[in-house]
Amino acid sequence: MRARFPIALLAFTLAAGAYSARAQEAEKIVSQYVKAAGGSKALGKIQTLTLEGTFSYGDGKTGTYTLDTRLPNRYYSELLVDDKNLIEAYNGKSAWHQTASGELGTLVGAEGTQLEAAAQFYNSRLLNPKKIKMTVTLVGPAQVRGKDAVQLEVATATSVKRQVFFDAQTHLIVKESATVGGVEEVILYDDYRTVDGVKLPYKIELRRGSDAYEINVTRALINGTVGERVFDFPKKSQVQLPDLKALFKEIDDNQKAIDKIKENYAGSQSEEQTELEGDGRVKKRERSEYTFFYLNGEEITTLVKKDGKTLSAEEQKKENEKTQKRIEELQKRQAKKEAKEEKAKEEGKSEDSDEPGIEVFLRACQFVNPRRERFRGQDVLVFDFEPNPEFKPHKMEEKVVQKLAGVVWIDEKAHDVARLEAYFTGDMKFAGGLLANLQKGTSFVFEQEYVNDEVWLPTYMEAHVGVRLLLVKGFKVSVVTRYSDYKKFNVETLSTIAKPKGAADVPTDPPAKPR
Repeated sequence: MRARFPIALLAFTLAAGAYSARAQEAEKIVSQYVKAAGGSKALGKIQTLTLEGTFSYGDGKTGTYTLDTRLPNRYYSELLVDDKNLIEAYNGKSAWHQTASGELGTLVGAEGTQLEAAAQFYNSRLLNPKKIKMTVTLVGPAQVRGKDAVQLEVATATSVKRQVFFDAQTHLIVKESATVGGVEEVILYDDYRTVDGVKLPYKIELRRGSDAYEINVTRALINGTVGERVFDFPKKSQVQLPDLKALFKEIDDNQKAIDKIKENYAGSQSEEQTELEGDGRVKKRERSEYTFFYLNGEEITTLVKKDGKTLSAEEQKKENEKTQKRIEELQKRQAKKEAKEEKAKEEGKSEDSDEPGIEVFLRACQFVNPRRERFRGQDVLVFDFEPNPEFKPHKMEEKVVQKLAGVVWIDEKAHDVARLEAYFTGDMKFAGGLLANLQKGTSFVFEQEYVNDEVWLPTYMEAHVGVRLLLVKGFKVSVVTRYSDYKKFNVETLSTIAKPKGAADVPTDPPAKPR
């Protein structure tokens, strides 16, 4: 065994050295591109970029092409064919598209994340990938149109990947391939010309799925006027926002009723947690499976599997005991809260809640682009939100909320949130950064479905977190949680665990799927 150890160590050292060499080579290729494209100074001055042109399509048809980008993460691409607009856009809060049939909608899930990643890539100019949590990996030599090229893989913090090919002689980008908005795209670039010190392509071949567009750029403009309205939903598709203060109050007031209905349900939950190295490599991945139910508005989970393996009887017993302890803690907290409220009521006072209300969002954020859409078969109100620059935060929860931007889907009839996407627009420091620094770009997604025509219940949660602890330790973690197998409590799902009087039952085995 001892004889093998030096060999294993040598192999590890050689592998680490090879990886380091490949990383350095990737950085070198990016550096060569930046220099060839005009240099970091010229690229760094680009606030907005506009490319306009014409293209041939199909049997001699022609159309027009527009691409607009704006720092830090705005993106708008339009193909006008026979008076039909094919649009993909990201406005810094939400991704949306318009199809050839005129269908207009917000993109969610992978499609929305892909478009957000495209916006990040095109605005970055590859100037400082690490700063925006973008990793660049060397793939190897390649051929593009019969010429030598080098292929790199560019990945965002949300793990969206794009293949980028650089000409071996000019060092400029000659090809890209990625999935954008759910459609496979391949883009080929040619005929680079200098505009304000920056090399820009005047011939673009865009392949989207089975369609191909030969684009001749007729106008290229750096730092022209490109307003925020360019990236927003078309005004004609927007609706009048309701009284948000009243709507949010209805949602807040309805939460107790929602929590009570949720206590009738149990389900299964799977969680995958991935810890990443600073360069994007996977450091550790863990998979866990739970059963769960709700008590006083909170999830009560019981671990049943770890990395695909069912827990032993002894391990399960310990997990059940943890669940029991959690139930008791929640009950004590609830009893204390109710006693406090009762005392305040007797004294003719109103007891202020310790929890920040949803009204914080009304003060700390501003709301734009309201529209009505269908989501999971339900009519919902959708609008974007972003930090309110006029608001001066004082409390911690106000400081957190004011750094958020994103989009929310609300079921006005059921008074609940169907989906929420948000990300931090800047670093969030705790104790001045001494304790922790939640990094800019940290994002999360929360999604629900309407169950049994009575309540919205979680189906999906995703978080991509970058954090630095105690000014030293920095790490990135991605967590994806999926909820399934919802069913109402009955004798088949109840646990045999003893519980305090009035406590909900604890399902220790994964509930069977309803027949």
